[in-house]
Amino acid sequence: MQKKIGFISLGCPKNQVDSEMMLAKLSDAGYILTDTPIGADAVIINTCGFIEEAKQEAIDNILEMAQLKEDGDLGKIIVLGCMAERYRDEILNEMPEVDAVAGLGANGQIVEFVNNVFAEKEESRYPAKEEMPLGDPRILSTPPHWAYLKVADGCSNRCSYCAIPDIRGPFRSRPMEDIVKEAASLAMNGIKELILIAQDTTRYGEDLYNEKKLPALLKELSKLDGIRWIRLLYCYPDRITDELLTVMRDCEKVLPYIDLPVQHADGKILKAMNRSGDDKQLLALLEKIRSYLPDCVLRTTLITGFPGEDEEAFETLADFVQKARFDRLGCFAYSAEEGTPAAEMENQIDREVAQKRGESIMDLQYRIFTEKQESLVDTVQTCIVDAYDSYNDVYIGRTWRDAPEIDSTVYFTCDYELTDGTLVQVEIQKTEDVDLVGRVIEQK
Repeated sequence: MQKKIGFISLGCPKNQVDSEMMLAKLSDAGYILTDTPIGADAVIINTCGFIEEAKQEAIDNILEMAQLKEDGDLGKIIVLGCMAERYRDEILNEMPEVDAVAGLGANGQIVEFVNNVFAEKEESRYPAKEEMPLGDPRILSTPPHWAYLKVADGCSNRCSYCAIPDIRGPFRSRPMEDIVKEAASLAMNGIKELILIAQDTTRYGEDLYNEKKLPALLKELSKLDGIRWIRLLYCYPDRITDELLTVMRDCEKVLPYIDLPVQHADGKILKAMNRSGDDKQLLALLEKIRSYLPDCVLRTTLITGFPGEDEEAFETLADFVQKARFDRLGCFAYSAEEGTPAAEMENQIDREVAQKRGESIMDLQYRIFTEKQESLVDTVQTCIVDAYDSYNDVYIGRTWRDAPEIDSTVYFTCDYELTDGTLVQVEIQKTEDVDLVGRVIEQK
């Protein structure tokens, strides 16, 4: 009798792509994939272990599955991913409900590992991180018109607060021909929007080709029929080159959208983070980006409460946010991660102080974001259709300014039927909280 497997994927889009590759392997091996763990012979939890909140989410999911198992509604519990890589046998020792744990290097061996777990032959496996596949066939978990495209994995930046290099290993690029081949296959299957991801997308190619190859990759992807939008996430400030900006300007399919996590703006704090620059240099970079791409949407993430962040450093950050006027911004209170240099630094900031500072930054950004959203009223924006809400008779989509799952939404009406993935021109009529409302005036 075929075994049924439920799958829970937590964390970032990189982890999601890993899950999609494992789902394809399990399906090809004859396992039945189920949307619910209830009644499954096993559930696989692909965890994140980046910060405390992510670890807690993973633990909560494991405990929820443990209750199903205790109630007789679930078979085995298998834990994979970043938290499994980071804490290894601690999970088995401290959570007896878990039947098996495997590290990232075992992702490509998932079928053999699961077979052994069912046969009671194995409960843990930790191959070298470098054995983790960078690109394999996938079962997409995203809607049928957009997909993530992983161009690399791992990180060699060694920011002092970050455990990713230890968890996922050094930066590794995929060969360009493999990426383009996968992208062509996605396009053939109806994907309209590609979202390029890696721990540091702008570093793509340095390890394989001894030079930054993201501009060349973007040119190749732009040649693919069917692809309408190409979006960049996880770009490193130091690696935004004139060549990259020129390609983004000249390739129509590459959206003028840059996710640029700067983390802070105070020079002393950035140095302590093992990052370069200061508020003046970052503002100069933003000015340069906007000179090449006047309509560019800039997204960033910031950390408040990093060790040594005194009031002066925080004020530098707040002043920077006011001047930079990012289109999209997320702010997180610093989380001291064991094994990182920052966790051992003096002058650790009280968690409550860090959170209050983060809230202050988000309040400031909310005012900036609201102004930017209101400035779009009475303009016409190119949008992609993501879904149809039959109850409210309205389409749900995004402007080109918005990445799926993290940015804003547009609700719009249309006099004729639209299919998901269609590009339309929408006249924006008003704002509604953080979202936009409008009507279709033309199909592209």
